[in-house]
Amino acid sequence: MKSGLMLGEVDRYLSGPQLARLTAVDPGARPYYRALARSVRSLILDGRLPVRVRVPAERHLADALGVSRTTVTAAYDRLREQGYLESRQGAGSWTALPDAGSLGTANPWIAAADDGLLPLHTAAPSAISTLPAAIAFAGEHYPRYALGMGYDPVGIAPLREAIAARYTERGLATRPEQILVTTGAQQAIHLVTTLLLSRGDPVLLESPTYPHAIDLARMRGARIVPVGIPDGGWHLDLLTCAIRQSAARLAYVIPDFHNPTGHLMDEATRAGLTEAARRYGTTLVADESWAELALDGDDGRSRVAPLAAFDTDGRVITIGSASKLWWGGLRIGWIRTTAATVRRLAVLRAAVDIASPLFEQLVTVRLFEDIEESRAERARTLGASREVLTTALAGHMPDWDFTVPSGGGSLWVRLSSPEATALVDAAACHGVRLAPGRWFGVDGTLESRLRLPFTQPPQVLTEAVRRIAEARVEGASGNRPPESLTPTL
Repeated sequence: MKSGLMLGEVDRYLSGPQLARLTAVDPGARPYYRALARSVRSLILDGRLPVRVRVPAERHLADALGVSRTTVTAAYDRLREQGYLESRQGAGSWTALPDAGSLGTANPWIAAADDGLLPLHTAAPSAISTLPAAIAFAGEHYPRYALGMGYDPVGIAPLREAIAARYTERGLATRPEQILVTTGAQQAIHLVTTLLLSRGDPVLLESPTYPHAIDLARMRGARIVPVGIPDGGWHLDLLTCAIRQSAARLAYVIPDFHNPTGHLMDEATRAGLTEAARRYGTTLVADESWAELALDGDDGRSRVAPLAAFDTDGRVITIGSASKLWWGGLRIGWIRTTAATVRRLAVLRAAVDIASPLFEQLVTVRLFEDIEESRAERARTLGASREVLTTALAGHMPDWDFTVPSGGGSLWVRLSSPEATALVDAAACHGVRLAPGRWFGVDGTLESRLRLPFTQPPQVLTEAVRRIAEARVEGASGNRPPESLTPTL
């Protein structure tokens, strides 16, 4: 969180020798500036170096450490980029805690496609095998839409019909006029929060949760009310009490293979949650982006009714996405709500993009025709990758703890110590990009957690775990990564 300090508000400070003693960086660490920045960041995260403490000038710390001023400058620059230092001309620099969603860049999810790091920071899957046929279908049918104006603010009729039919198959009777097609689930969340939230409104968010939902709540100036999710899943009494005590106007939940924990909300909790929302006047936004990704067969757990099936007065708004089942690059999402709310959302989205791309909508229409085959394919491929990942972790990091989810795309791993941020940096030096737990936390916590996706092929996961294990050893010993571990793909 940005401190917004004014001159004179920072009255605590450290001298060069004091910070040098605290960091205790191995003189042989390479590159030294990264090791120094990592050490300072760890001090801040575990509370040994408080926030809003002025750090010594670069030349003073360089003298105390016996290194060049350029080295300390590079370390300070890195800490500023990551949000752990704030500076003002003439006022010096002081320690800070970054926004929960930031890590070195304004958006931690954006990384260069050719940076050479194995992308375990994202759970986006590769394309389903039926995508080429769907693209061919879209190309064949695209010309006939050229006779009209070329866009529909609520989405083309065939796609809305397909989405509505799928909800009906899942036990939630739905008409096409209840569907608004969006340009991905992210736009869907943005539209709903823009429509329903005003500055200062209380909004309930699970912790952990989808990071972009946190970003949107902050953008709207909402008052975030976090509710923790225990290891065993949701506690209905905690959800109900939070809704009642905060008078939350909106609650954003991920009931189906929760991102990042993988939990699946049972029907009793769904019924109790919708009843609480009705009693206290809260709108529930259910993100079902992972709902079709059950991996353990038709054992009952994969057939929980949608949250909106327990709704009696139209206060559950459901969000879906094509990106998790079919392909991360297919930026098509949708909103299921009342027909009246669909019309209001369509007017609102006119200021954004008017309508979603026609070609991608046609591709999605074709993919819905073979949705059961797609689900079966994902169950096979993700199930195999999940098995490889859990086996590799058990072999290399037996002290890490996790529950194997029955669906979704990732493991929510508890580390043996609060070392996630330091491990992320060390793993990057070994060619693996990771997602630390604090990305998913409302207040920058969850430093003992990592989200590890199993959406990559088995061979990638095996190599990634090997590199993470060696990065962990390096982090513990302070040794330089061997040359053989430089990123290769």
